[in-house]
Amino acid sequence: MKDICIYFQVHQPVRLKIFEPFAPKLKDKYFDMGLNKKIFDKVAGKCYWPTNRLMLELLDTHKELKLTYGITGTWIEQCREFQPELLETFREMAKTGRVEFLAETYYHSLASLWEDKEEFKEQVKLHDKLIREEIGYKPKFFRNSELIYNNKIAKTVQEMGYKGIYTEGIEWVLDGWKSPNYVYKTPQHSGSLPVLLRNYRLSDDVGYRFSNRGFDQWPVTADKYANWLSSADGEIVNICMDYETFGEHQWEETGIFLFLRYLPQEILKKEDLRFETPSRLVEKHKPVGEVDVFEFSTISWADMERDASAWLGNDMQRCCFWEMQNLSKYVKKKGRKELLDLWRLMQTSDHYYYLCTKYWGDGDVHHYFSHMKDQQKAFLNFITIISDLKTKILADEETVEKKDMLSLLNISKEETDYQAIRKELDTAIDKVEASKKIPDETLESIEDKLDPKKHAGFIKLLRIWKK
Repeated sequence: MKDICIYFQVHQPVRLKIFEPFAPKLKDKYFDMGLNKKIFDKVAGKCYWPTNRLMLELLDTHKELKLTYGITGTWIEQCREFQPELLETFREMAKTGRVEFLAETYYHSLASLWEDKEEFKEQVKLHDKLIREEIGYKPKFFRNSELIYNNKIAKTVQEMGYKGIYTEGIEWVLDGWKSPNYVYKTPQHSGSLPVLLRNYRLSDDVGYRFSNRGFDQWPVTADKYANWLSSADGEIVNICMDYETFGEHQWEETGIFLFLRYLPQEILKKEDLRFETPSRLVEKHKPVGEVDVFEFSTISWADMERDASAWLGNDMQRCCFWEMQNLSKYVKKKGRKELLDLWRLMQTSDHYYYLCTKYWGDGDVHHYFSHMKDQQKAFLNFITIISDLKTKILADEETVEKKDMLSLLNISKEETDYQAIRKELDTAIDKVEASKKIPDETLESIEDKLDPKKHAGFIKLLRIWKK
């Protein structure tokens, strides 16, 4: 018998807006909640509602059917705000006892790649608590954001008590010849944690190639796909894909819902196939080998490289990543929940994904998902938002905009040499309040008076404003 595990990732980021410095609330400065609602409602209508209803029907019809979901905290937050009734459908799935919900970072973040893993662990705990409260399920198995994986991450997950971890079944990890269709484990120095590998070829046959008439196996039908699963080697097959595959990425007109409706019965017709969940897979099957991934060889399920380059492949992405990481000790010391929440929302991997400058097919995928079509402008906007948040985090108790801007200058009240600069900046801020824009000549005048060594951060911000 071969166990088939079907896992869906449910995620929506809280998207950034074009920085609005005079919005009444900090969150309104940084995040476009109008756009987020519009996209969530659209995808709910095309994907979440029809797919969940179908899944509940299939779970009721086929008592052997088992499913697995990963739902991010940012998705649940938006669902509670925009379509709270939708959460009840996931609760109904949990009540069947045949649907497993996975653990991951609350904010679908890149925190697992930070040197200090404390923020990563805090986000996982927040997500665990959220799933228990909202879905009524205690996660037992771990799935990192975008299947990002290395030994150090796996060791941290093992120390947190999870039964296993998912990652991508890329060939080099399998020495080019092993099959992803077995249970593996991490090296002993990383805790010997069970590892499940995504069969990316069979997963992408549905997630990416289902409606592609150029695919040599088109059309992909339920009976044909069940035959592929039956003929696959190994003991297990992990099929993992975005939930938005159904109705959003693959439109209803492609026949994707008919495929989904008939897939369980076609699989159950096969005497050698049965459904299972990740936690049960690692209980039933012993590891046949090790998956050894050093930190500098981190893998993921994104792009052709299947590494971290989708989020950290260029200087713009790395700049934002390091700025956010460096703020960690300051925002936690500050102790303001509002600032901590905003900082964590900015960690969502999608913000970095939109800055990717790859070409060809991978570039097209990044472009498809991004609401900011120009990567350079998206970077300037993101780094401006980070800089603005940084002023709030690093400021003293006085949080008036003028005081925050002055704090970037690193000028104490006792330094009389900079009185002229302070006076000119005060005047500039008054002009902002009136005209919503500091004139370029004023910015240039202020920059000329600054010390490049002392005030490098503020000079950088001035130049961004000028652009």
